[in-house]
Amino acid sequence: MVRFFPLLAALFLLTGCSTGPPRAPEIGEAYAGPAVLKLRREIDLRSPEVVAVAHGDRLAIVGRRRRFVKVRTASGVEGWTDMRQLLSAPQMDQLNQLAETARQLPSQGAATVYEALNVHTEANRQAPSFYRIKEGEAVDVVAHQLDPRLPFAPKSILPPPTPRPKPSPKPADQSRVPRPPAPPPLKPPADWQELSKTAPLPDDEKEEADEPEPAKPIPVDDWILVRLKNGRAGWVLAGSLKMDITDEVAQYSEGHRITSYFATADVNDGGQIKHNWLWTTVGGDHLPYEFDSFRYFIWNVRHHRYETAHVESNLKGFYPVQVHPVQAAAGNKTATYPGFSLIVEENGVRYRKTYAYQIYLVHLVAKEKIETPPMPALAPAIPPPPAKPQSTPGFFARLKALFSRKSR
Repeated sequence: MVRFFPLLAALFLLTGCSTGPPRAPEIGEAYAGPAVLKLRREIDLRSPEVVAVAHGDRLAIVGRRRRFVKVRTASGVEGWTDMRQLLSAPQMDQLNQLAETARQLPSQGAATVYEALNVHTEANRQAPSFYRIKEGEAVDVVAHQLDPRLPFAPKSILPPPTPRPKPSPKPADQSRVPRPPAPPPLKPPADWQELSKTAPLPDDEKEEADEPEPAKPIPVDDWILVRLKNGRAGWVLAGSLKMDITDEVAQYSEGHRITSYFATADVNDGGQIKHNWLWTTVGGDHLPYEFDSFRYFIWNVRHHRYETAHVESNLKGFYPVQVHPVQAAAGNKTATYPGFSLIVEENGVRYRKTYAYQIYLVHLVAKEKIETPPMPALAPAIPPPPAKPQSTPGFFARLKALFSRKSR
């Protein structure tokens, strides 16, 4: 009997611990959006923090107050957070798909930031931010997209409420006195058509009234899809990134923004290793293409400086730019040379142009028509501005026209 006493005591303690308040049922699921999400004991931001969860952690939703939700972690800790800090299951799947798409795209060069920069789940300033690039941290540039600057419409993370059943109509009370019949409607005056006509405006006022106000264009933002070191991918504003190419080469950009760059060869100059470079640049913002010029630099060992071996301008170029070996004819034989390829648009048709180079000599060796753009659409297209209806003369304009005719 003595040997069973510890077992009975343990069972008693377990029974006593299970008599606490029942846990709230799960009414939905969500995932932590920011890199670190702090859950608080109450809605108030001054309330103490109960736990911090990482981006992508699954949370069970157990309560809601306006735009705040109470969530429960996998370990059973419950706390409050803003609903805008959470991602729905479809949003998390979309973010995983974006990372997989970015993994298959070739890097267009490493970029860095001067100050911390938020990475968004979608190409929208108000979209959730799940990562923060630190100052000096490098990320890979893989795609570019224009997106309209529209309000962000987050998807609900809670299931739609169950519609309430419509109440059945009450039976008519037969004991009530019926209402008297409605009086017949009044007839309009005989000259109602003449009274309804709008007085014509004078010619000078008619011209002003007929001219519709021009529709305001929807502003757009340049977004860059970046691939992070942890394998995730997200969107950042293009103007906040700086391509991490050496200043010795970047000084030749002449104020244009470098959109891609590649080190193509190593050159030994008296024991000092220099690189030959290929880059693309663009001279404006909010353009539906990635570059309007590309240039190939070589390091001149004799003069100890960079020189331009080949340059082309006034282009409409698109990602991806790739550096790879090229098969080219050399006399009666075919040889392999270092080279690169890029996509340009000419007269509305896109071509992939392939170049081979030998130090100073750069030759176009192939030009292949591309039927469909190789880059998938990673963000919604820019909608056209809504057509503004033509304005009609208001009451005061008609009244002014009436008095002007009477005074004539």
